[in-house]
Amino acid sequence: MNTNQFATSQDRFGRRVAARLAAGTAGLPYEVTERLRASRMQAVAKRKRVASLHTAAVVSASGGAATLTGDEDVSWFNRIASVLPIIALVAGLMLIYSAQNERRANEVAEVDAALLTDDLPPSAYADPGFIQFLQQTAAKE
Repeated sequence: MNTNQFATSQDRFGRRVAARLAAGTAGLPYEVTERLRASRMQAVAKRKRVASLHTAAVVSASGGAATLTGDEDVSWFNRIASVLPIIALVAGLMLIYSAQNERRANEVAEVDAALLTDDLPPSAYADPGFIQFLQQTAAKE
């Protein structure tokens, strides 16, 4: 539905509501109908003022996707400003990824350095008897 169809459907709805309200005022006293007429005039005056002050964006749907369009031209600054948060997000994710990789590499390097500088050969840690020996010595202490 484009903006012209939306505006005409709103106008048709407004006319139907006005006709129903006008039909229901036939049996009312003169004072009440005058107050209603004055209220309608005030509402219409406010409606026109609000419409002239604000240029609203319109949501249009086509092909299953909704887009937000406005009356104003989109400048290069607005386009760049709309892309900057995405660039910041991607840069932040890349920074987090590299920091975590560096932390993991440092942890692995610490374990490797501890294994290589220890008195025991690395093959001793894989021996099931060595694990049993460590458990027995820990139980004695």
